[in-house]
Amino acid sequence: MTLRWRLGAYLVALHLALFGVTIYLFRQNFALFLGIELALLASLACGIFLVRGALRPLEYTARFRDLLEDEDYAARLVDSKLPELDELVRLFNTMLSTLYQERLALGEQRGFLDSLLEATPSAVVVFDYDGHISLMNASAHALLGLVDARGKPLSHWGNAGLLPQLNALPLGESRLLTDGEGRRYRAQRGQFHDRGFARHFLLVDELTAELESSERATYDKLIRVLAHEVNNTVAATGSVLDSLLFYQSQLTERDGADFSTAIVAVKRRNISLGEFIERFTRVIKMPQPELRPASVAAMMDDILWLNREQCKRLGIEIAWQQRDEVPLQRFDSHLMEQALLNIVKNAVEAVEASQAEGAAGGYIHFSLARQGDQVRLAITDSGNRLGELPARQLFTPFVSTKKGGQGIGLMFVREVLMRHAFPYRLAATGAGETQFEIFFTGTKRV
Repeated sequence: MTLRWRLGAYLVALHLALFGVTIYLFRQNFALFLGIELALLASLACGIFLVRGALRPLEYTARFRDLLEDEDYAARLVDSKLPELDELVRLFNTMLSTLYQERLALGEQRGFLDSLLEATPSAVVVFDYDGHISLMNASAHALLGLVDARGKPLSHWGNAGLLPQLNALPLGESRLLTDGEGRRYRAQRGQFHDRGFARHFLLVDELTAELESSERATYDKLIRVLAHEVNNTVAATGSVLDSLLFYQSQLTERDGADFSTAIVAVKRRNISLGEFIERFTRVIKMPQPELRPASVAAMMDDILWLNREQCKRLGIEIAWQQRDEVPLQRFDSHLMEQALLNIVKNAVEAVEASQAEGAAGGYIHFSLARQGDQVRLAITDSGNRLGELPARQLFTPFVSTKKGGQGIGLMFVREVLMRHAFPYRLAATGAGETQFEIFFTGTKRV
């Protein structure tokens, strides 16, 4: 029973008892009886009125509580026409208005934060109090590739990719991390407080393109300096060696032959050194691509026929595995052909090297298919020569898996693809194969 009913019951019971007492006056003094009865009725009515007025603040408090429970901060309590109570109503309305404004501001901030998280290129992962994932933005989904991650710890996916390094990252530290393909990232673990308890978050930025651009600029400068010094030395040395040959006639026949042989060997080595530097300078002096519509399939057909006889002689199968009809793409045909020839040449050499180590047969397969708004070209070989070296390191100068290799071929390939803004990937497939993938962007017909 509520307080209102208890107070009402008390007033009614009290006045009924008094009514009962006044019955004794009915026969003795009817006028006094009637007066007392009227006074009791007036007292009862006045008591009920005062109880209702006294309980009205409780009614307003109950309404205020209901508004808070329903989170209806936009509603307002109406005035009661009682000065004492209206002060309480104004206080309640001020609190509701403040809560409404704070909630509105919080909603706007949350909306801005959500938009910012989705738009930022940095991968953001937020954890709950137990270290389980509670939020991931689009960049984090694309980077980590986790499916149905909410409510699970990073350790749920084992030692895949960057996950073990991110999971072991200490609080407050920023570190450079590297995945299995040689891509480099900057990761930082921080924390914030939610309802008085600490929660962790991760920020991950891929630095591969930025670092590669910086490295390329450094290599360009280094190669230009080397080319300048070596070319000057080679030219001067060649001139001196040609001059020395004039003294051959002044020597005995035997000494002259040895002298001539030594001079020719040094000249040949001098020329090789010049050609070595020239191959690097051709990469850094590459012209800007002239983009024109061209057929990827037709270009790969030409490359297949160019290498067919050599592969047949070596016992290597070279053929199309998949050849879908795809739109023409815009690229520089001369540069792209040279890049693709380099890739196929490396594949042939890798398969030949594996055959020399006892591997039976060997193959190089081409695959051309449309994937969404891109065209994917894959060149797969059975050479499997990557070994333990991260594939992306092969695109830097002086790094090669071939004995005596100089790393110029893949450096040229990388430069061509980067100037076209075509994504690429070189990796072992896990089935004893190496695969080079190129993604031609923009599949609209041209």
